Amino acid sequence: MDALVNCVSKIASPHDQVVVVAPDRQRSECGHSVTQGRPLKIQQVKEHWFSVDGTPVDCVRVGLNHLAKDADVVISGVNQGANLGVDVMVSGTIAAAREASLHLPIAIAISHYRHPGIPKTWDHVPEWTEGILRRIIGGMNNKGRVWNINLPAIDPGTLASGQIPPIAHCGVDMNPHQRTPQIGADGITLQSNFQNRPRDAGSDVDLCFGGAITITELNTNASHHESASG
Repeated sequence: MDALVNCVSKIASPHDQVVVVAPDRQRSECGHSVTQGRPLKIQQVKEHWFSVDGTPVDCVRVGLNHLAKDADVVISGVNQGANLGVDVMVSGTIAAAREASLHLPIAIAISHYRHPGIPKTWDHVPEWTEGILRRIIGGMNNKGRVWNINLPAIDPGTLASGQIPPIAHCGVDMNPHQRTPQIGADGITLQSNFQNRPRDAGSDVDLCFGGAITITELNTNASHHESASG
């Protein structure tokens, strides 16, 4: 979160205020779920930073209707772990941006693919995303669209000073995960190999796993996908 705020603060105009509204706990793979039947509790963590005891979509709704009514851009993330291919259908990070896209011209989700053995650092995120965010926020006005950005699992220490990974505009890989059932005393577990998942050449999964920053443009319907223009 700090990495994203640092980046957004650099590209925001002097009169803009960055407001953080985030779930108070891990809400991975909660999709577009919302909290009904009880009040949502809001806690101020520090100035302009708030936690909500709800889902990512709850946070967007609380933000746009209460904490940041004048917002013109919502950026969701940076999620630790990729949201590529069919994962966009269950991702809470994507769902938050999708909810925002119903109300605002620009909604962006950012996730960071992680791989065992590669350091999980964050300091490089502003450098890798600043130019992309400037181009999207400054040049696009497509209401109902979600821009999904995934950063690759690359050790930034292996790159030259000022170098960032290649950027690829691509479509969403709709190959399902291959899952193996494991049945035990407590029930069934469906196991999959995320790293070796099926993929189509040139898709977001293929390119991000290959070391590129991928950008896909999503419709508000998560089952629809198309390539973004480059």
